[in-house]
Amino acid sequence: MTPLHWKLVIDCTDPHAQAAFWARALGYEEEDHSALIERLLGLGAAPPEATLTVSDRLAWRDLAAVRHPDDPYQEETGMGLGRRLLFQRVPEKKTVKNRLHLDVHAAPGEREAEVERLETLGASVLRRVAEQGGEWVVMTDPEGNEFCVQ
Repeated sequence: MTPLHWKLVIDCTDPHAQAAFWARALGYEEEDHSALIERLLGLGAAPPEATLTVSDRLAWRDLAAVRHPDDPYQEETGMGLGRRLLFQRVPEKKTVKNRLHLDVHAAPGEREAEVERLETLGASVLRRVAEQGGEWVVMTDPEGNEFCVQ
C-alpha cells in the first residue's frame, strides 16, 4: 500500500490568527492560496464573499493553513504536500478538552525557554506535568486548544 498523504485539520473561530500563531510557534510557513483564489474567482467558481485580504493577498475567509518550510507544495495552489496544519472556521467555540493534540519537542534543556517563547506569541501554560514517564508542560494556543511542550 502506498502511504497516504494527510493533514491535521483544526476547528477554530479565527483561522488566520491561528495560522499566524502556529506558523511562528513551529517555524512553519503560512500558505499563500491567492493564485488559486484569483483563478477560481475569475472562473466564477468561487464567490468574492468567500475571500478576504490578509497581509496584502487574497485568502479564504474560512480557511488558512501552515506547512513545514522544507516540504514540497503546489505552486499553482499554494497547498502543502507534506507536514501541514489546516485551520477551518466553525461557528462554535471550543468547550471541552481536545481529543487530539500536538506535542512540540524543544531542544534538550530548552523546554522552559520554549515555553516562555510560546507565551510571548499568545500561548498560556495550563499545567506542568512530572510523572515517571517524563516531564512536559501542557499549554493552550490563543483559542484554548491544548498542546504539550516536551
